[in-house]
Amino acid sequence: MTRVVVAPDKFKGTLAADAVAAAIAAGLRRGRAGVEVLECPIADGGDGTVAAAVAAGFAFVPARASGPVGEPVDTGYARRGDTAVIELAAVSGLALLDELAPLTATTLGVGELMRAALDAGASRLVLGLGGSSSTDGGTGLLRALGARLLDADGAELPPGGAALRRLARVDLDGLDPRLREVELLVASDVDNPLLGPHGAAAVYGPQKGASAEDVELLESALRQLAEVVRGSGVDVANVPGAGAAGGTGYALAMLGASFRPGIDVVLELTGLTEKLPGADLLITGEGSLDEQTLRGKGPAGIAAAAAERGIPVVALAGRNTLSPDTLRSAGFTAAYGLTAIEPDVQRCLTEPGPLLERLAERVAREYL
Repeated sequence: MTRVVVAPDKFKGTLAADAVAAAIAAGLRRGRAGVEVLECPIADGGDGTVAAAVAAGFAFVPARASGPVGEPVDTGYARRGDTAVIELAAVSGLALLDELAPLTATTLGVGELMRAALDAGASRLVLGLGGSSSTDGGTGLLRALGARLLDADGAELPPGGAALRRLARVDLDGLDPRLREVELLVASDVDNPLLGPHGAAAVYGPQKGASAEDVELLESALRQLAEVVRGSGVDVANVPGAGAAGGTGYALAMLGASFRPGIDVVLELTGLTEKLPGADLLITGEGSLDEQTLRGKGPAGIAAAAAERGIPVVALAGRNTLSPDTLRSAGFTAAYGLTAIEPDVQRCLTEPGPLLERLAERVAREYL
């Protein structure tokens, strides 16, 4: 029997990864009777990471936690055995904000989800850091886990990055003692340090609504955080990845976390590489197949894994801007955009599911 592994990322803003996989699978079955299709939606550590884990057999555990500006958010994490998968975007992400809050957004909810997972018995926490709304150095996360951030008068600072300018002391005595035993794994493709021209504020602050003046303020605040923490004997500001998610990587490095590329972590969580032996074709994709795809995003990692095993890889996307030579060098056999069968871009955005089915049916007839 012909076997096809279908492992797409989301079409951002239009179709979740599991819906993309389902549409491709339906088209393949219509194009080739009797084909065996293994659906395995993926993510790269950002939004969709929990959904990818759930699709691979993890249980979804609902939870309520603090959102980016303190309002309660109905969210959750994925759990299998002693491993919990937490997605920053699902509780402290940009998409949760009606109005950007670069100076006050917090990672408090991330820490609350970590604590909930620990309460449920997890001893391995995997954290996906994409899609952050905050630049608070992960201090909200630390606060939720028992740390105290104090000004010169001994008063607790308010949430958000801007308040860190007044930081005088970080009291870690109350940190949850279970953190000394738990394994923390960060799924992130960012290797930026906390500070400087390549740091959290300078590079990512503008994406979260920070003006030039805000970026200077946040840089100063994060520098104050690093100096205060360094005074207590912990110096992780230059750890690659410390600048991830507005400095959330910094806080996790303080807690002893290890860092790995997001797609590598997701491949492990979903067991995708175990599904590849015996496959005749792998189909992956995302909304836009472009130069960013080649910089550690999901489809590129999937293509490399399949190409190593001699499996042809076809990518389906909303649009494809990569040349055939570039695609081949990255492990792709071919790529098709929805615009190949529907020139109306607006229709591609509003009806991606049916169009993906048609495109997958065409792939089945050409490659199977």
